[in-house]
Order: sequence, then C-alpha cells, then structure tokens
Amino acid sequence: QVQLVESGGGLVQPGGSLRLSCAASTSAVLLSAMGWYRQAPGKQRELVALVTRGGYANYADSVKGRFTISRDNDKNSVYLQMNSLKPEDTAVYYCNLSPPHSNYWGQGTQVTVSS
Repeated sequence: QVQLVESGGGLVQPGGSLRLSCAASTSAVLLSAMGWYRQAPGKQRELVALVTRGGYANYADSVKGRFTISRDNDKNSVYLQMNSLKPEDTAVYYCNLSPPHSNYWGQGTQVTVSS
C-alpha cells in the first residue's frame, strides 16, 4: 500500500521560510509527476506546484518566485521550499501524484503564517 507522509510544517511569521518534505513508501510512486497541494479553511484543495519525473517544475501563479519544488528519487522524497511566506499561504499542505490519486492522500502538514 502506498503511503505519502508530509512533514515540515509549522508556525512562521510573514516573510519567513519553511521546507516541507514528502516521503513515499515506495519508489514506484516517484515514477510519476508529483505535486504539492494545499487546502485552506473553507476553500477547495489546490495544486501549488508539480515536478515531473525528469525535474521540470511548474507553479501556481500565487507562489511563483517564492516556492521551489524538488525531488530526490533516490530517497523517494519530494520537497517544497517556501520563502517569503504570506498569511494567505496558511493551509494544510499535501503531496500526491500529479494528477492526484484519490487513495494516496495523507494527513498533510499544517502551515500557519501569522505574526
């Protein structure tokens, strides 16, 4: 059974940085494009960034220039470096395939940006 475990969230002040990690239980998952998603209270889950197997990355306009997605296939892991964080980045962040697989959603990691 595939498991994706997110970590690295926390409370940070506006302008701060966090690095999220996603560990996959099997290397087979990382044969696919991977994405980071987020869901803020009262809002739908949205794709924040994706990275293809070959390393091509794409970002939502709201995070372009501030977030960087990367992957380490040897470690079965995907990362999201978040800089210049804003209060509107507050959400639960999840990783999944891109497009997402309904059975692979994990618990997510909470990111709160507040002074």
